[in-house]
Amino acid sequence: MEFNVVQLLKEHTGETRDYEIEEEEVRLNDEGDRGVVDGHVRLTRTQDGVLADATLILALDERCARCTRGFPGTLAMHIEEVFFPSLNMESGKRLSPPEDPEAFLIDEHHILDLREPVRQYRWVAEDLAPLCRPDCRGLCPDCGVDLNQQPDHWHEAPFDERWSALVELAGRIEKE
Repeated sequence: MEFNVVQLLKEHTGETRDYEIEEEEVRLNDEGDRGVVDGHVRLTRTQDGVLADATLILALDERCARCTRGFPGTLAMHIEEVFFPSLNMESGKRLSPPEDPEAFLIDEHHILDLREPVRQYRWVAEDLAPLCRPDCRGLCPDCGVDLNQQPDHWHEAPFDERWSALVELAGRIEKE
């Protein structure tokens, strides 16, 4: 998801380039998790740099919040970010960085890299508790059995000794 924007940076404000992304693999975190991106990117020359407007679908491996089983997931995201050049196109001199320290930069080789915005937007767009299916029953809180695979699984409820006097009283009332 790297785009050479040297020609676009030489053009007038408002010029655009459109790209299709097909099965581009991206690293999603420092642990090495990866995903596959498909979608459309429009790069537009702005007065300050290049606006990247991307509509993407990210296919990734999810982990169910209830049963902890892995499952394939998809995440739709829309990215709109301005990328600022790091070199002046006419002189080749290094430009001062933008005021925003979090701003995205076009590198000294005029490459606009969308991988970092995809990684960041993924964290914003993802479900906090992804489910493998809406009716996932999760794990047994006592022994950890997957209740989707063993739906009839159950345990005797543990008896709380604090209720023993009441149970004894109920037993006497039943006999009478």
